[in-house]
Amino acid sequence: MVQSGFMRLRTLHDQLSKSDQKIADYVLSQADSARTLTIQTIADNVGLSTATVSRFVKRIGFNSFREFSLSLNTPTQSSDTFFGEIESQDGTTEIVHKVFSGARNALDATYSLISEESWQTALDWLVTGRKIGLFGIGGSAIVALDGYHKLLRTPLDVEQHPDYDVQLMQAVRMQTGDVGIVISHSGRNHDTLKIARQLKQNGVKIIAITAHVHSELAKLADLVMASSAEEVNMRSESMSSLLAQITIMDSLFTLVGVKMGDKTLTIVDNMREAIEGTRE
Repeated sequence: MVQSGFMRLRTLHDQLSKSDQKIADYVLSQADSARTLTIQTIADNVGLSTATVSRFVKRIGFNSFREFSLSLNTPTQSSDTFFGEIESQDGTTEIVHKVFSGARNALDATYSLISEESWQTALDWLVTGRKIGLFGIGGSAIVALDGYHKLLRTPLDVEQHPDYDVQLMQAVRMQTGDVGIVISHSGRNHDTLKIARQLKQNGVKIIAITAHVHSELAKLADLVMASSAEEVNMRSESMSSLLAQITIMDSLFTLVGVKMGDKTLTIVDNMREAIEGTRE
């Protein structure tokens, strides 16, 4: 399934700069004739240069304006059903294809959103942090646990607990020199924000993993790693966003593992030996 430019614009809208939002809003408003728009027409109508429009299409994940233009098929209408873009007449193969396509698109969009500088900053904070805490409620707790499970294989001092009250107590005990990774798809969960505010009060560096970079969590964070998904329905969007967030965590683990080299390998080898003893 070819990735729709309209879906990309709607999905990434909140993560865009003000000037990029102007371009996105104009293209979305011209849905019926969007594929006939030239780069000059868009630039003239939004009051920006053609170079700015060209950079915009690359920032949202397209290699060229032509590729972006070709992706502007008739926009799919938002669905009120739980599964968003899945139609009642879709067969088994089509449903599975759409699920996999949504996952691939979420990963592609997320990759394009996080800069090399952000990855490097996160890596530097993690390897120099005194203690690393991972925090998430509900579905985000899955990402936090996954990160904890992986980072235990590194020399980092990491902690994570699924219970909210315990998470809050962990946040109270953290201090300057520590790093908190806080995960929330919406960035608006009340309990998650309470934890983030406690970390902020204690002088803890906060890395937020969220799909909404203008959310309250993102405002509290020192570094935002934006996850994204291609579905147009909030509930189905969070499903692919979860996969994107786990992949962010995989990437952080790999960066730390490579950075800490032999120390990581020693821990991994020791863990493999211990785990092997539990198997028949």
